Amino acid sequence: MRRRDALKLLAGAAALPLLSGEAYSLFQAVHEQLPESAALRTLNPSQNSIVAAMSEVIIPQTETPGAKAVRVNEFIDLILTDWYDDAERKQFLAGLASVNARSRDLFAMDFADCAPNQQAEIVAALDEELDQLRDAELPGSSPRGGPPRIEDNFFYMMKRLTLVGYFTSQVGFEQQLHKQIIPRTHSGCATISDETPATN
Repeated sequence: MRRRDALKLLAGAAALPLLSGEAYSLFQAVHEQLPESAALRTLNPSQNSIVAAMSEVIIPQTETPGAKAVRVNEFIDLILTDWYDDAERKQFLAGLASVNARSRDLFAMDFADCAPNQQAEIVAALDEELDQLRDAELPGSSPRGGPPRIEDNFFYMMKRLTLVGYFTSQVGFEQQLHKQIIPRTHSGCATISDETPATN
């Protein structure tokens, strides 16, 4: 599966279970590409702090690790860098700027500096706006220059990337979806004993 095809599937799928096994493997491979220590390539520190904070609001730490713990922000940075085209990347970064602008209007501080309940309030408002857009969208894709498409909505992009980044991580895949990641390497055949098993 090509990366662009996987991105189309990511944008169009209504729910994570609709992702094919091939798509899951592809996104799990993204996690394997993350360096041991954080090395951002597209997001600057301020943008990264918004992504990290917002992803944690979407999937907070409970009895299992949250989005920050599985490095969803770095997963998103890699997708933005290697998978998104210039227009998509620009749109996502503009969305981050709009979140900070909204946060300053409401609470006189950047989103990442807000209290958890303030961050949750902003995310809830973004989610409500996304629901309204979803309800208003006509069947089929709107042509460029027409009504806004849900796939072009910043929070839609952010939410999908967070969910996919989390649930294709080892923690999300095994502890939340209760699935097992099949090793990508083959360890070889087991030795078969020459002894003939006893029969009753």
